[in-house]
Amino acid sequence: MSELEPHYAQTPLEDRNEIRRNPVTIVLDNIRSAFNVGSIFRTSDAGAVEHIHLCGMTAHPPHKKLEKTALGAFEYVPWTYHERTTDCLRELGENAIHRVAIEVTDRAVPMPEFSWPEPVAVVFGNEVTGINDRVMKHCDSVVSIPMLGYKNSMNVATAYGVVLYDILGKWKAV
Repeated sequence: MSELEPHYAQTPLEDRNEIRRNPVTIVLDNIRSAFNVGSIFRTSDAGAVEHIHLCGMTAHPPHKKLEKTALGAFEYVPWTYHERTTDCLRELGENAIHRVAIEVTDRAVPMPEFSWPEPVAVVFGNEVTGINDRVMKHCDSVVSIPMLGYKNSMNVATAYGVVLYDILGKWKAV
Protein backbone atom coordinates (compact mmCIF):
# COMPACT_ATOMS: atom_id res chain seq x y z
CA MET A 1 0.00 0.00 0.00
CA SER A 2 1.39 3.41 -1.00
CA GLU A 3 1.83 5.91 1.81
CA LEU A 4 -0.58 8.22 -0.03
CA GLU A 5 -3.45 5.72 -0.14
CA PRO A 6 -6.42 7.05 1.81
CA HIS A 7 -7.69 6.02 5.20
CA TYR A 8 -11.44 6.22 5.72
CA ALA A 9 -11.95 5.06 9.30
CA GLN A 10 -15.08 2.89 9.26
CA THR A 11 -17.17 4.66 6.64
CA PRO A 12 -18.97 2.29 4.23
CA LEU A 13 -17.73 2.54 0.63
CA GLU A 14 -21.10 3.68 -0.73
CA ASP A 15 -21.17 6.68 1.64
CA ARG A 16 -17.67 7.82 0.61
CA ASN A 17 -18.25 7.73 -3.12
CA GLU A 18 -21.62 9.39 -3.56
CA ILE A 19 -20.21 12.92 -3.98
CA ARG A 20 -17.81 14.27 -6.60
CA ARG A 21 -14.61 15.35 -4.88
CA ASN A 22 -12.75 18.47 -5.92
CA PRO A 23 -9.08 17.95 -6.93
CA VAL A 24 -7.82 19.71 -3.80
CA THR A 25 -5.36 17.96 -1.51
CA ILE A 26 -4.51 19.48 1.86
CA VAL A 27 -1.20 19.03 3.66
CA LEU A 28 -1.10 19.97 7.35
CA ASP A 29 2.49 20.44 8.55
CA ASN A 30 2.84 20.18 12.35
CA ILE A 31 -0.50 21.75 13.30
CA ARG A 32 -0.48 21.90 17.10
CA SER A 33 -4.19 22.21 17.82
CA ALA A 34 -6.36 19.12 17.43
CA PHE A 35 -9.35 21.50 17.50
CA ASN A 36 -7.99 23.26 14.39
CA VAL A 37 -7.47 19.91 12.67
CA GLY A 38 -11.04 18.89 13.50
CA SER A 39 -12.33 22.16 12.08
CA ILE A 40 -10.27 21.61 8.92
CA PHE A 41 -11.85 18.18 8.51
CA ARG A 42 -15.34 19.72 8.72
CA THR A 43 -14.49 22.43 6.19
CA SER A 44 -12.88 19.81 3.93
CA ASP A 45 -16.09 17.80 3.97
CA ALA A 46 -18.11 20.94 3.16
CA GLY A 47 -15.81 21.67 0.19
CA ALA A 48 -15.67 18.03 -0.99
CA VAL A 49 -11.86 17.98 -0.69
CA GLU A 50 -10.13 14.99 -2.23
CA HIS A 51 -7.62 14.18 0.54
CA ILE A 52 -6.02 15.48 3.74
CA HIS A 53 -2.41 14.62 4.61
CA LEU A 54 -1.67 14.94 8.33
CA CYS A 55 2.07 15.32 8.88
CA GLY A 56 4.50 15.40 11.78
CA MET A 57 2.94 16.28 15.11
CA THR A 58 -0.44 17.09 13.50
CA ALA A 59 -3.23 15.33 15.39
CA HIS A 60 -4.92 12.47 13.55
CA PRO A 61 -7.78 10.08 14.35
CA PRO A 62 -8.39 8.63 16.80
CA HIS A 63 -8.04 11.79 18.92
CA LYS A 64 -10.68 13.02 21.35
CA LYS A 65 -10.24 16.77 20.73
CA LEU A 66 -10.12 16.33 16.94
CA GLU A 67 -13.26 14.18 17.07
CA LYS A 68 -15.07 16.84 19.13
CA THR A 69 -14.70 19.53 16.46
CA ALA A 70 -14.72 17.28 13.38
CA LEU A 71 -18.18 15.93 14.30
CA GLY A 72 -17.44 12.76 12.34
CA ALA A 73 -16.12 14.48 9.18
CA PHE A 74 -12.91 12.40 9.33
CA GLU A 75 -15.12 9.42 8.45
CA TYR A 76 -15.99 11.03 5.10
CA VAL A 77 -12.83 12.85 4.02
CA PRO A 78 -9.97 10.54 2.97
CA TRP A 79 -6.84 11.12 5.06
CA THR A 80 -3.34 9.78 5.50
CA TYR A 81 -0.81 10.32 8.29
CA HIS A 82 2.88 10.92 7.40
CA GLU A 83 5.70 11.14 9.87
CA ARG A 84 7.60 13.55 7.59
CA THR A 85 5.95 16.29 5.55
CA THR A 86 8.79 16.28 3.01
CA ASP A 87 8.09 12.63 2.13
CA CYS A 88 4.44 13.47 1.51
CA LEU A 89 5.28 16.50 -0.66
CA ARG A 90 7.89 14.59 -2.62
CA GLU A 91 5.35 11.90 -3.54
CA LEU A 92 2.70 14.50 -4.44
CA GLY A 93 5.22 16.20 -6.74
CA GLU A 94 6.07 12.85 -8.36
CA ASN A 95 2.34 12.53 -9.09
CA ALA A 96 2.37 15.91 -10.91
CA ILE A 97 0.36 17.69 -8.22
CA HIS A 98 1.30 21.38 -7.90
CA ARG A 99 2.20 22.13 -4.25
CA VAL A 100 1.27 25.58 -2.89
CA ALA A 101 2.43 26.86 0.50
CA ILE A 102 0.23 29.34 2.33
CA GLU A 103 2.74 31.60 4.02
CA VAL A 104 3.83 35.20 4.49
CA THR A 105 7.14 35.55 2.60
CA ASP A 106 8.76 37.99 0.20
CA ARG A 107 8.12 35.63 -2.73
CA ALA A 108 4.44 35.01 -1.91
CA VAL A 109 1.83 35.89 -4.52
CA PRO A 110 -1.21 37.63 -2.99
CA MET A 111 -4.14 35.21 -3.13
CA PRO A 112 -6.39 37.45 -5.30
CA GLU A 113 -3.69 37.41 -8.01
CA PHE A 114 -3.06 33.65 -7.94
CA SER A 115 -4.57 31.20 -10.44
CA TRP A 116 -5.03 27.88 -8.69
CA PRO A 117 -3.87 24.91 -10.82
CA GLU A 118 -5.89 21.70 -11.03
CA PRO A 119 -5.08 19.48 -9.22
CA VAL A 120 -3.49 21.31 -6.32
CA ALA A 121 -1.99 20.43 -2.95
CA VAL A 122 -2.19 23.27 -0.43
CA VAL A 123 0.24 23.29 2.51
CA PHE A 124 -0.58 24.90 5.86
CA GLY A 125 2.06 25.19 8.57
CA ASN A 126 2.38 25.38 12.32
CA GLU A 127 0.25 28.05 14.00
CA VAL A 128 3.30 29.78 15.55
CA THR A 129 6.31 28.98 13.37
CA GLY A 130 4.63 28.58 9.97
CA ILE A 131 6.09 26.30 7.31
CA ASN A 132 9.74 25.47 7.88
CA ASP A 133 12.41 25.91 5.20
CA ARG A 134 12.83 22.15 4.53
CA VAL A 135 9.12 21.90 3.68
CA MET A 136 9.09 25.16 1.68
CA LYS A 137 11.78 23.73 -0.64
CA HIS A 138 9.23 21.12 -1.79
CA CYS A 139 6.56 23.70 -2.67
CA ASP A 140 6.14 24.96 -6.22
CA SER A 141 4.42 28.24 -5.29
CA VAL A 142 3.80 30.41 -2.25
CA VAL A 143 0.56 32.31 -1.72
CA SER A 144 -0.32 34.81 1.00
CA ILE A 145 -3.73 35.87 2.26
CA PRO A 146 -3.93 39.68 2.24
CA MET A 147 -4.13 41.05 5.78
CA LEU A 148 -5.92 44.36 6.26
CA GLY A 149 -5.59 44.75 10.01
CA TYR A 150 -2.66 45.13 12.41
CA LYS A 151 -1.77 41.44 12.64
CA ASN A 152 -0.25 39.59 9.67
CA SER A 153 -1.82 36.22 10.41
CA MET A 154 -5.07 34.45 11.25
CA ASN A 155 -6.11 31.17 12.81
CA VAL A 156 -5.01 28.25 10.59
CA ALA A 157 -8.50 26.72 10.39
CA THR A 158 -9.94 30.10 9.38
CA ALA A 159 -7.16 30.64 6.84
CA TYR A 160 -7.89 27.20 5.43
CA GLY A 161 -11.57 28.05 4.87
CA VAL A 162 -10.66 31.32 3.16
CA VAL A 163 -8.17 29.58 0.83
CA LEU A 164 -10.41 26.59 0.04
CA TYR A 165 -13.33 28.75 -1.01
CA ASP A 166 -11.03 31.03 -3.04
CA ILE A 167 -9.89 27.93 -4.95
CA LEU A 168 -13.41 26.59 -5.44
CA GLY A 169 -14.76 30.03 -6.41
CA LYS A 170 -12.05 30.57 -9.02
CA TRP A 171 -12.69 27.07 -10.39
CA LYS A 172 -16.44 27.80 -10.35
CA ALA A 173 -16.93 24.70 -8.21
CA VAL A 174 -19.29 26.56 -5.83
